[in-house]
Amino acid sequence: MEEKQNFTVSVYTENNVGILNRLSAIFLKRHINIESITSSKSEIEDVHRFTFVVIVSKTLIRKVVGQLEKQIEVIRAFYHTEDEIIYHETALFKISSKHLYDESIQNKMKFRRAHVIAITENYFVIEASGFKEDIDNMYEKLKPYGLLQFVRSGRIAITRPKMAISELLQEFN
Repeated sequence: MEEKQNFTVSVYTENNVGILNRLSAIFLKRHINIESITSSKSEIEDVHRFTFVVIVSKTLIRKVVGQLEKQIEVIRAFYHTEDEIIYHETALFKISSKHLYDESIQNKMKFRRAHVIAITENYFVIEASGFKEDIDNMYEKLKPYGLLQFVRSGRIAITRPKMAISELLQEFN
């Protein structure tokens, strides 16, 4: 049996209503759990990029990318391994203000690319960015302080090598 691994799938599309539903249905039909999903405009005007993170075999990801590209609105779809991309996630942690000057929280923030972005009488909010493991680790370290709220983004990623999509998309302009 082929080994499963993390893949980041980049899908460049027209920005039409219902496209996310159609893309995610392809993963659903193959019983693939989406670990993370983000959507944003891309470097090309009027073209959007969806980024999915899934854990599957290489054979299966090839089939999925092929199916994604059959969607009318999809311009191109790519899959990448972890070593082919530079990626990050962002998280927000809301904690009671009574812990604001706690030295252990201050020390945790120094080593986690984190900083306070809001302070009120009742709470403060820490923003942190990094790899999924960094965010998970910070979550575990801040959990004992009674997180009032926690939210994280999906993965955002760019490729290390130049992607052929830029030249392809220039033809559409």
